[in-house]
Amino acid sequence: MSDDEDGGSLYVLTAVLLTPAQFPGVLGDDFPEACSQLGVEPGGEGYGLVLGQDEEGARWTVVVDDVSLVATAIASWDCGMEYDLSPDERSIVVSLAGWPLELSVAASGIPEPHDPQQGADGTGRVPLAPPSAEAWGPVQRRMGADQIAREWADWRERVATDGGAAAAAHPGLARALEQARAYTLSPPPPGRVRSSFAGEGARTLRADGPGWSLVARTGDAAFVLLDEEPGEVLSVPREGDPDLSRLLTALDGVAVRPA
Repeated sequence: MSDDEDGGSLYVLTAVLLTPAQFPGVLGDDFPEACSQLGVEPGGEGYGLVLGQDEEGARWTVVVDDVSLVATAIASWDCGMEYDLSPDERSIVVSLAGWPLELSVAASGIPEPHDPQQGADGTGRVPLAPPSAEAWGPVQRRMGADQIAREWADWRERVATDGGAAAAAHPGLARALEQARAYTLSPPPPGRVRSSFAGEGARTLRADGPGWSLVARTGDAAFVLLDEEPGEVLSVPREGDPDLSRLLTALDGVAVRPA
């Protein structure tokens, strides 16, 4: 595809969606916060983030408003099909230096991936960069919850094998569940609670709040990660909380779903 201003080429490596129902957890607890991190308005259907390199090897994240095009490309790639993602230049909202995510691939035949100089994108921003793997904080907590959502079966089996090491008396867990309940009474910002298809009539839920992240499956267990518990995953088995099923059903009722 073409670059935004100088007509150069961008070699597309991958793309992700930035919508109320689906966005990279590294960017924020909800859709407006994620948009704010990239300097775009949290409106409409959202955006697609196209990650690639220019002819010099520099990393770029191109924000486009053609969500359906990016969604089609991602779906095609997930099915192992080729898809030439080339958004129209008129759909480009902004081109930002750097990548917000860690990528293990690079375009062939051009220099190794590197960040362009600060200000090269015209915004004066420090280039986007993946979060540190050595630290623990809100970003890493959200990323951990996203990983559990992707690997639900493995985590569910681990709980079953361990006998369900619940932490129902943990004050941070109790606070997180109480704030999650509050979302069902007073809807939070868009994307703070998200629901996606999980098969067999179930839904995968992702919710975030001040210092906590929740990932759950309706009719099943829930896992909570806390800022105050680095790297720890607290489980809430279905058997350990008679109110859990009602809470998850209520959260699903206020959650944003993919179109």
